[in-house]
Amino acid sequence: MLGLRQKLILGFGVLLIILMAIGVQSILYLSRLGESIDVILRENYRSVIACQQMKEGLERIDSGLLFTLLGDTQEGEELIRKNEADFEKALQAELNNITMPGEGGKGAEVKDLYGRYKTALEFVKNPANPLVLRREDYFTVLFPTFGRIKATAEDILQMNQKNMSDANDRARRQAAQARRQMYVFLVLGTVLALAFISFAGRWILRPIRRLTYSTDEIRRGNLDLVVAEDSHDEIGRLAAAFNAMTASLREFRRTDQAKLMRIQRATQQAFDRLPDAVAVLDLEGKIEVSTESAKTVFGLRPGTDVRALAPELVKIYDEVLAEGRVASPKNGPSLLQEFVAGTERFYRPDGVSILDLEGRPTGIIIVLRDVTQLRQQDELKRDVIRTVSHQLKTPLTSIRMAIHLLLEEKVGALTPKQTELLVAAREDSDRLHEILANLLDISRMAAGKARLEFIDVSPQTLVMDASEPFRRPAQDHGIGLAFELRGSLPAVRVDRSRISHVFANLLANAIEHTPVGGRITLTAKEEADAVRFTVADTGTGIPAEHLAHVFEPFYRVPAPDNKAGAGLGLAIVKEIVEAHGGTISGESREGQGTTFSFTLPRADRSENADAVRKEA
Repeated sequence: MLGLRQKLILGFGVLLIILMAIGVQSILYLSRLGESIDVILRENYRSVIACQQMKEGLERIDSGLLFTLLGDTQEGEELIRKNEADFEKALQAELNNITMPGEGGKGAEVKDLYGRYKTALEFVKNPANPLVLRREDYFTVLFPTFGRIKATAEDILQMNQKNMSDANDRARRQAAQARRQMYVFLVLGTVLALAFISFAGRWILRPIRRLTYSTDEIRRGNLDLVVAEDSHDEIGRLAAAFNAMTASLREFRRTDQAKLMRIQRATQQAFDRLPDAVAVLDLEGKIEVSTESAKTVFGLRPGTDVRALAPELVKIYDEVLAEGRVASPKNGPSLLQEFVAGTERFYRPDGVSILDLEGRPTGIIIVLRDVTQLRQQDELKRDVIRTVSHQLKTPLTSIRMAIHLLLEEKVGALTPKQTELLVAAREDSDRLHEILANLLDISRMAAGKARLEFIDVSPQTLVMDASEPFRRPAQDHGIGLAFELRGSLPAVRVDRSRISHVFANLLANAIEHTPVGGRITLTAKEEADAVRFTVADTGTGIPAEHLAHVFEPFYRVPAPDNKAGAGLGLAIVKEIVEAHGGTISGESREGQGTTFSFTLPRADRSENADAVRKEA
C-alpha cells in the first residue's frame, strides 16, 4: 500500500516528466527551426544580395561606357569607376560564400568573364583610341560578355533562391510536426493531471473533509463520532489517532461529568447554607445557581432571566456587565427593602464579574447581603447619640453659663490661678458644645429631619464666597490658593449655609495638613446632571488604610502632633452632600496630597422644584 508521500511523489513525478518532455521537445524543435533560418540567412541570402549587386553594378558600368562613347567622357568614367568597385566587392562576397553544389564553378566563370570584360573595357573607354574601333569593340566583345556575366549571376541567384524556398518548406514541415507532437503531449499531460486530481480527491481531500466534519461535530459536543479508517497511509493513521482522541475525550467527559455533578451538588448545598442571597448568572442574564434566600426573597431561581425580575436587580446586572464590578448600584437606592414573613429586612447589593484565565468575563455573581441587623444597630446608635446629645445639651448650657458668669466676676473676684482654670474649662465646654451640635446635626440629617433652604446659586459665586474667609489663613501659612472654574457653569440648587460648611471643613483640613509652599486648588466642572466640585491640596496625604473610613463618625486619622479632632467633620460633610442628592469621595497619596470631590445637582435638572425641601 502506497503512503501519502509516495502517492504525492507519483502524481507530481508523472506531471514533472511530462513537463520535462514537452520542454525538451520544444527546445529541440526550436533549435532545428533556428538552424534552418540560419541556413537561409547565412548560406543563401548573402549570395542572392551579392548577385543582385553584381547585376546592378554591371548595368551601371555599361551605362557609364555608353556616356563615354557619346562624348561625355568625364561623367562616364566617374560612373564606371564607382560601380567597378561595387561589382568587385559583390563578386568577392559571392566567392567567399560558396555553399551550393555547382555554385563555385559559376562564381569562377563570372570572375573569368569579368576579367576579359575589364580588359576590353579599358580599350573602349579610352578616348585616345579611334571612336570607330571603340564602338566596334563594344558591340563585338563587351556587350556579349556583359550579357554572359548577367546570365551567370542570374543562374547563381536562382540557385540560391531555390535553396531558400526548399529550406523554408523544410522549416514549415518541422513546425507542423512540432505542433502535432506538442498537442499530443498536452493532451496526455491534461489527462494525467485530471487523473491525478481525481485520485488526490479520493486519497487526500475526501479523508480531510471527513476529519473536518468530525472536528466540527466534536466542537458541537458529539464525541460519539467514529472516523472511517479506509487506508493505511498517513491520512489513515491520522484517522486512527483521531478516533483514539475522541475515545479519550469520551472517557474524560464521563469522569468530568461525574466530577462536575459532584461539584455542582456540593456548591448548591454550600449555597443553600449561606445566610445571604447569592446568584450566579451567565452573560445572557440567565440565572445558573442561587441560594435558597435568593430564590424565596428575590425570585432568583435557576433558569430565570434577571430582566424579568425587579428593576433594581437589572440595574445591578447591567452595571456589573458594563464596568466589571460595582459595590452598590449607582442608579438607585443603596439598600433594597423587602418584607420576609411580615418582617421588614434590608439588603445591600453587590456584584462582581467572573473572569477566565485571560481576564475576559464569563459570568456575574450578584450578592444581596442582609444588613437588617447592622441597620438596626445604626439606628439604635443614632438614637442613643441623639438622646445623649439632647440630655447633655441642657446641663452643658448651664455649666457654660456658670463659667461665663464666673469669668465676668459677677460673683466675686478671681485669683489668676482660678481665672486660668476657668478659661481652660470654658474652652473644653465650647469644644464639647460643638461636638454635641455636630452630633445633633448628623442625627437630624440621617433621620431626614434637617430643614434645608434651597436656592439657585452660580458655582463660581459659591466657590468664591465659601473660600473668602480662608484667603488670609492660607496666606499666613504660606499656602497658595488657586481656582479652576471652567467655562460657563450651570447654577446649582443648594442650601447655601450648609454647603459653605462643606467648603469650610474641606479647606480648613487642607490648610492644616499642607506645609509651607504648598498649594490648594478649588475646581468646578459641569457633568451630565450635576456640577462636580474639587478641593485638592499638596499636603501630607492620608494613608490608604485610613482613607476608606474618613467619612465614618468618630473615625480619626492618627496625627503625629495628637491634634486630631473628634472625627465628625467629614461625617457631617458627607451627610450634607447626600442630603443635597450628591455624592462625595476622596483620593489621596501619602506625601503627595489629598483630593476631595463632591457633586451637587444642577438647578435646571433638579427634581426640587420648590425653594424649600423638608423630609420628615
